[in-house]
This record gives sequence, C-alpha cells and structure tokens, in this order.
Amino acid sequence: MRILVPIKQVPETNEVKMDEESGTMIRAGVTSIVNPLDLYAIEEAILLREAHGGSVTVISMGPQTAITAIREAISMGCDDGYLLTDRRFAGSDTWATAYVLSEAIRKLGAFDLVICGERATDGDTGQVGPELAAFLDVPILSYVAGLQVDGDDVIARRLVETGYESYRCPLPLVVTVVKEIAYPRLPTL
Repeated sequence: MRILVPIKQVPETNEVKMDEESGTMIRAGVTSIVNPLDLYAIEEAILLREAHGGSVTVISMGPQTAITAIREAISMGCDDGYLLTDRRFAGSDTWATAYVLSEAIRKLGAFDLVICGERATDGDTGQVGPELAAFLDVPILSYVAGLQVDGDDVIARRLVETGYESYRCPLPLVVTVVKEIAYPRLPTL
C-alpha cells in the first residue's frame, strides 16, 4: 500500500501576530511547527503501513525551512519525504497549493491513499484535501474518524453532526482525518 501524506509547516499558534494593514499573518521570527492536525494523518498512515505493508511518503510545499517538518515526519516513522519549494509559491491560496501538490503527486506515481489533516491551523479552511482530490480525480471522504483496509477498498467511519456514518470506498482515495483517528507518536532522535 502506497500512502501519501501532505503536511504543512505552520506558526506556533501561541506566537501568531497579524499585520493590521495587510490582514496577513506575520511569519518572520515566529517558531514554526508541523501543523498539529497533520500529525494525526501521519500517525494513521504509519499504523496502516504497519498493518498492511507498503510505504508512507510525506510531501510539503513551503519555504526551505519547512524541511524540518519533513524531517520530523520521517523521525515519526515515515519512509521518505519531499519538499516543494520555490519563491513563486509564496502566498499561495488553497487552490494553488492543492494544484502544486497534485502535480507533484502525479510525478511520484501511483498511490493508494492520500491522508490529509482536517485543516491547517494557520488558515483554518479545510479546503486543500478536497481540492487535491478534485485535481487528482479521485473520491474524497472528509472528517474520517476511523479507517480499515479491506482488500482494494477502505471502510471509513466519518464524523457528522449527528454521530457517525460508515462508507466503503475503492482505492485510490483521498481522506481528511479528525483527531479521533489516532494518537500521534513522538518523533525519535
């Protein structure tokens, strides 16, 4: 099973400051971390690989400093990682981000599952996962709280306002996961 996990490096939330004139986040001089909600996606990917074999690849788009996010994911147990970095990517919205990630995923080749965090804590839109699925032309399940692989299908438990829904979907597939999916392990040295 080949699993891809898009991750994002975000500012530490307790250090966020806004530029009052532009309305944008000031990132200079702020500690950056792996998006906390992406850690749940990483953990679920590693658990699925441990149960079914295969590989887990992380991919991120950001400045050169985002290599620390890739390294952290690898230290958690991911097999490899790719950083897409170019000054032209600066200030990308969710559509541009999903497009760049989808093109990189195409170059990486066939995959079975893309697992995304529910949303990034710096933008809070939750749009990249669904847009990524649209660009890759594969189904998406959002707000997934449980995943099981059954042959060429995935059985997903999806969180909704009234409780849970259960779905069976064929692979390849993109999912966005909620915190309930797994408890992230600590990185190793």
